[in-house]
Amino acid sequence: MYKVFFNDRKVFLTDDFSRHFRVKFGLFYKFRDKEDLQELLSFYRQLSRIDSLYIFHTDIEVLRDEFKECFIPINAAGGLVKNLNDDFLLIFRRGKWDLPKGKLEKGESFNEAALREVEEECGIKGLEIVKPLLATYHTYPFKKGIALKKTAWFEMQYTGKRTPVPQTEEDIEEIQWVPGNKLQNYLSNSYPAIVDVFKYVGVV
Repeated sequence: MYKVFFNDRKVFLTDDFSRHFRVKFGLFYKFRDKEDLQELLSFYRQLSRIDSLYIFHTDIEVLRDEFKECFIPINAAGGLVKNLNDDFLLIFRRGKWDLPKGKLEKGESFNEAALREVEEECGIKGLEIVKPLLATYHTYPFKKGIALKKTAWFEMQYTGKRTPVPQTEEDIEEIQWVPGNKLQNYLSNSYPAIVDVFKYVGVV
């Protein structure tokens, strides 16, 4: 199953219709063709009272590829950074607590972009990737269409002692090291995709 965020609402791509239909509430649709799918997604973007859309196809990879063709693809990467005290690095940007991330530059791999973005946005060096985590997906208006951004997340370790410095030109106002037992206070003012990253590693 794939989950895509439309702001705070969600679209699920699934090959197990009956399981989701029994236990979930929302709009359900069986994929027929891309043109029909594009109309459905346009309708869903305007239908704000429906929180979730489930799109079903027996071949989940075919469905994923057809879904992606309805958008402008953008690839990004970011880091879930811990220090030696097991505190987590959070940034405050545009009124929300977030994780450092950004778009891939030409020729970059996802892990290279993740390291670069954390270094640039937080002003720290000496990061080490511990392991890859999940990828999250969200959509937003872009140029004359709608972008589908894939963000690949990596767990990182920071062993340095330098105090992080916000990259203000990227609208970052503040950076905090947050203990795990205080994360919920910050994540209550964050994005659903960011919450999913922390849920993935089992800390919330």
